[in-house]
Amino acid sequence: MPASRPAPSVPDPELAAERRHLASSREALARMRARTASLDADAAGDAVSQQFLVTALDARRRALVDDPAVPLFFGRLDLDGASTGDTGEELHIGRRHVTDEAGDPMVVDWRAPVSRAFYRASRSEPMGVVRRRRFGYAGGDMTAYEDEDLQSGPEPDGDAESHSAILEAEIERPRIGPMRDIVATIQPEQDLLVRADLAQSVCVQGAPGTGKTAVGLHRAAFLLYAHREQLTRQGVLVVGPNASFLRYIGDVLPALGEVGAQQTTIEELVGRRLASLGPRYAIRGSDPADVATLKGDPRLAEVVARAVWSRVRAPDEGLVVPRGARRWRLAPYEVEEILTELRGRGVRYGAARGMLAQRLAHGILVKMELAGDSPDDRVQDAVARSREVKRYVDHVWPAVDPARVVFGLLSDAGTLAEAAEGILTEDEQVLLRWRRPGRSAASAPWSPADAVLVDEAADLVERTPSLGHVVADEAQDLSPMMLRAVGRRCSTGSTTVLGDLAQATTPWATRSWREALGHLGKPAAHVEELTLGFRVPGEVIEYAARLLPVTAPGLAPPTSVRRSRGRLTVEPVPRARLADEVAAACRAATAEEGSVGLIVPDALVDDVVAGLVRAGIAHAVLGEQPTELEDPDLAERARVDVVPASLAKGLEFDHVVLVEPAGIVAGEPDRATGLRRLYVCLTRAVTSLAVLHADPLPDELGAP
Repeated sequence: MPASRPAPSVPDPELAAERRHLASSREALARMRARTASLDADAAGDAVSQQFLVTALDARRRALVDDPAVPLFFGRLDLDGASTGDTGEELHIGRRHVTDEAGDPMVVDWRAPVSRAFYRASRSEPMGVVRRRRFGYAGGDMTAYEDEDLQSGPEPDGDAESHSAILEAEIERPRIGPMRDIVATIQPEQDLLVRADLAQSVCVQGAPGTGKTAVGLHRAAFLLYAHREQLTRQGVLVVGPNASFLRYIGDVLPALGEVGAQQTTIEELVGRRLASLGPRYAIRGSDPADVATLKGDPRLAEVVARAVWSRVRAPDEGLVVPRGARRWRLAPYEVEEILTELRGRGVRYGAARGMLAQRLAHGILVKMELAGDSPDDRVQDAVARSREVKRYVDHVWPAVDPARVVFGLLSDAGTLAEAAEGILTEDEQVLLRWRRPGRSAASAPWSPADAVLVDEAADLVERTPSLGHVVADEAQDLSPMMLRAVGRRCSTGSTTVLGDLAQATTPWATRSWREALGHLGKPAAHVEELTLGFRVPGEVIEYAARLLPVTAPGLAPPTSVRRSRGRLTVEPVPRARLADEVAAACRAATAEEGSVGLIVPDALVDDVVAGLVRAGIAHAVLGEQPTELEDPDLAERARVDVVPASLAKGLEFDHVVLVEPAGIVAGEPDRATGLRRLYVCLTRAVTSLAVLHADPLPDELGAP
């Protein structure tokens, strides 16, 4: 059992010494930032180098910003010095590397190789650690420390890890606002995933509260630290399910000193590709569930490919190029051989089109040589640039606009029938086509699913640049075509895929990680299942897990390892009093420490907001601008977040009030999806969950 040392009435000299080290480390960090700020970018040799240096120095300054409310270090390792003959070494482990004026480390970055022992050392495998010390904080003030002796052999019952009160308190600490980092509480199985090699793609199947999102973000931070030069050049991208989720996780990487990673949603990702094709191209429409599901079907990749490559035409006449007094000719069959050879190379449409002029010119060059001439490369280049060759290339291998290709498929029955023959049924083709296609591709009613198809077509024309690493969160809700779009962004890099099949809430959601990884282009990725929950209380997770036999029968049920089980209440209320009871439950929740989430069926958001306004309860509505019913001053002081059920995924609140479970289920296209949505909503609570309902509970939940 670790020995805990809280702040006593009589000062503890050890605690006082640690506090002095904390203060000295903050002073050293301030000196590091001031030194960086004093560096002069004008020393660069040219304008390009100067701009690069300015950017690098600015990023360095931002990475060295110190938040006094966030502990600079959270642990200490006392290493065994027996092997080196000295007294050992003390290393303080923290969020970033801090050195004194002589360059000696005062705080070691949690990502450094030597810090691995802080997370993985145990009594059976101490990894050279004599003592592990954890620090307790209130805000930025150190209040306690706790020591664990790792040299006294295994626990009596084998290798059971000792309970740490400080660790448990940090995991369960109430939170208000965005997601925090978990560097002080990373568990050994999480650390293995965080430190996985850059070349290894990883898929984390994680039950609610297992920290899968935190693992993915911390892996991105670790890789940026371990492969700084490569990933700064190649880029790191985090893809989340919606803007609310990105706002929730947005502070994690900057808090770890990483400001270079980009964050986006799949809709923004493909929307930018669509917008790059012209100023009027934009996502402005939506699809019914059955249409969106069909557009996300992997068969559409073959349909789009056929449509793109159908632009290549078999020549109806040969190529004739005048050169001096002679006219040189390639017969149609010779041109067709060149076209076949280029298509067989497996290169992109645009790249092959770029090669065609030179291949045709080379064919003409061969004719010249056979006739006794001695042309050189300059002649071949001149022929390739000639008006006759350019016109011929435009005829047999025309330039392609990806948006126009997809516009043709979705607006013209004949075009779609030709590309989809043998792939889609006639009924599916009817379902796929737009009812009102618009006058042109620029004014078409593009939906997010349409933009994914345009992204597919654009990649066939010109290769999508690959990033060094991509983190895809809530990936179980991506369609096969969306997964292909994400995979294109890491075709030569690696990926961290995060999700939970039990929380799949889209009609096109994946049912198998192996299948999803195949669409992503990473079939060899390592799949790891996390089932130990550190955030969701046992009583809450056990209640929500009643749905798993129906929604995800193949998954192991999650287990909460928290000692405090939290609070769960399930209360039927008369319909006429539902709004008053909801307001009362929210008021009671705000009397406690921590964040409050009011999760409601999307259809009830306006009614619930009106009830909160009448009760004078400060609130904000996720995903929406304030309505006329909302008092802006109340929203500014909001302790309650009104969360439409469709936006609850990935969020956490200390206290959750959940309204009308049956309404959440009914708000989805089918019952199975509705039950998975309910499972998501039930597992957002960290401390307490209050379920209020006027309608009967879904049968799958059973009795309270």
